[in-house]
Amino acid sequence: YNPIDSNCITSCAWTQQLNDSFVQSGKSITRGMNHNSNVGHEASCETSNGNEMQSECKRSMLVVQKQSKKVEEEDIVQQIRPILQASKRALRLINTVVMIVFEYKVDQYQHWIDSTIKSTGLEYFVATKGEDFVRQNFERDVENKLKDLQEAQRAYAEPDEDVIRSKEEIEEKRRAVHDAAKKLGEAEDQLSKLISNSSSGVHSRAAIRLRNLCRINGGTYIKVGQHLANLDHLLPPDYIRILQSLFRDCPVTPYSDVREVIREELGDYPENIFDEFEEVPIASASLAQVHVAREKGTGQKLAIKVQHRGLRETSNGDLLALEYVVRLVDRVFDEFKWGWIVDEIAPNLPKELDFKHEGNNAEKAAEHMKKTSLNCVVPKIHWNSTTSRVLCMDFEEGFSVTDLAQMEKSGLNKRNLAVLISSVFQAQIFDDGFIHCDPHPANVLWRKSNNGEPVLVLLDHGLYKQIDDSFRMNYAKLWNALLVANIDDIKKSCSTLGIDEMYPLLSAMLMSRPFDEVVERSKTNSFTAKIKIDAKSDAAMIRGYAQQYIGEIIKLLDKVPRQMLLLFKMNDCLRHIDHTLGSNANTLVIAGKYAVKAVYKSRCNQRTFINRLKDWFSYMFVMSRIRLFEAAEWWAYERRLLT
Repeated sequence: YNPIDSNCITSCAWTQQLNDSFVQSGKSITRGMNHNSNVGHEASCETSNGNEMQSECKRSMLVVQKQSKKVEEEDIVQQIRPILQASKRALRLINTVVMIVFEYKVDQYQHWIDSTIKSTGLEYFVATKGEDFVRQNFERDVENKLKDLQEAQRAYAEPDEDVIRSKEEIEEKRRAVHDAAKKLGEAEDQLSKLISNSSSGVHSRAAIRLRNLCRINGGTYIKVGQHLANLDHLLPPDYIRILQSLFRDCPVTPYSDVREVIREELGDYPENIFDEFEEVPIASASLAQVHVAREKGTGQKLAIKVQHRGLRETSNGDLLALEYVVRLVDRVFDEFKWGWIVDEIAPNLPKELDFKHEGNNAEKAAEHMKKTSLNCVVPKIHWNSTTSRVLCMDFEEGFSVTDLAQMEKSGLNKRNLAVLISSVFQAQIFDDGFIHCDPHPANVLWRKSNNGEPVLVLLDHGLYKQIDDSFRMNYAKLWNALLVANIDDIKKSCSTLGIDEMYPLLSAMLMSRPFDEVVERSKTNSFTAKIKIDAKSDAAMIRGYAQQYIGEIIKLLDKVPRQMLLLFKMNDCLRHIDHTLGSNANTLVIAGKYAVKAVYKSRCNQRTFINRLKDWFSYMFVMSRIRLFEAAEWWAYERRLLT
């Protein structure tokens, strides 16, 4: 029986009352034993039976008390266990951070250590041979080319105010930047090929430690690791290469735990709820894993997202540990200012852990996609099998947007896919401000339609941001000004967002382009700079600027509105996908197109007829330029394919 069942307690009370009545009957009958011995004998039996029942009831009550105490102890253990587990993971985090910091400090003084050891005559022990020697040469080459690029960037972007440069000098310095970026991109590509299977080098060792920590601790830690893997313009290539594995091989919850989560949430085991349920997940992420199932009765193919067991109970402790360690390192190292990552993740993780919240987000996103007429699919939610820890949806076929081999095999136009991806997310920002803020490669799939055009499949709708209309319009005005390269309007828009002196840096971060190109376009009245470079050189140029101004970037991230942090994260994810595709969409023009439309709509009901007419002509003029530009871009791309 259930020791805390009220029926059992009631039964014991009833037995006690019955036993008391038997005892009273026994006493009265015993006084009359001399008159009737048979009756006396029966009364004695009844008294004996009553005492036995009383003893049995007392034993039952003792069992109830012991088991109730056991249940209370188990409840206490259940409350303490998440704290202990989070503390254990926090100790691993502290140990990893200490080891990484120690390795960087050792590497910082490596030249001094080597020279000291060599001076003692122990050259043999510090001699570099084989692969390490080759790698160091490549790393030295990359460092030198990075310095060359940064010097060229400084010469181009920060001219002497007392010297007036001619157009020829400006053009020469701009070409020098692009040439240096191309050389750096080639050097980084060679180094990347060399180290693809190597674990030497301080960046690789640190990244491996960080990746292993994320894998062992799981959950929140993997979420942070995936975010870092998208910062390819801020972190060294070794970090990006190694941390990217967190998108593919997250820890998998045992099937026994999956069954228990489904039973706890849906009331029965999966084999009793669905016609089929595959035990091996098709994907595992930081917070959950996905199993394929068949709906009972219809046989429809479903995707069942099941939260990792115990994650909901331990996530708060993990966040506290991460915040404490990051804040501590912030204080110890002036150059380390990454607290904004914790500020971004902490308030949003509880929402991501509620799958009903994700289901609502998915339905709202699907409704918006229908209005845009873009080829984007959001899986339909099945609410009868959805709870806070289990999400049931249609199974949608697709390949990862980083699966270049499958794109080549299917003959998919990568440029069209890049344009579609950028269009979907820019439409979310500027149309209604309801934004998917976690578009990493595992959440964005593609498939080919019957007419050969790409179709986007958008997954994982747990992390959305609803930006308010005021911020959305200020953000749209900024992109409008960036598109047409209106410096005065850029300053005004940045000021409304709380950024004054650092407006060139904010503009450069949003466009992933140097602000000097905006100045150049303001003179040429063009949407793009004159010189175009390949994706690898472009990525190298962005990293060059980012590493050169890393201090200013971190300061800026502390100043911008909190709403913009998630937009930065979204831009980081899209930039990473863009570079992986190697067929960069012109994000400036695509974002500008949706921003111009948003600004025009906002003004339609707020001005006089004459002003509305002026706005309409201005809007049509800009949109005509955009359409002509897009047509020219398409024709140039098709010509490159033919040649």
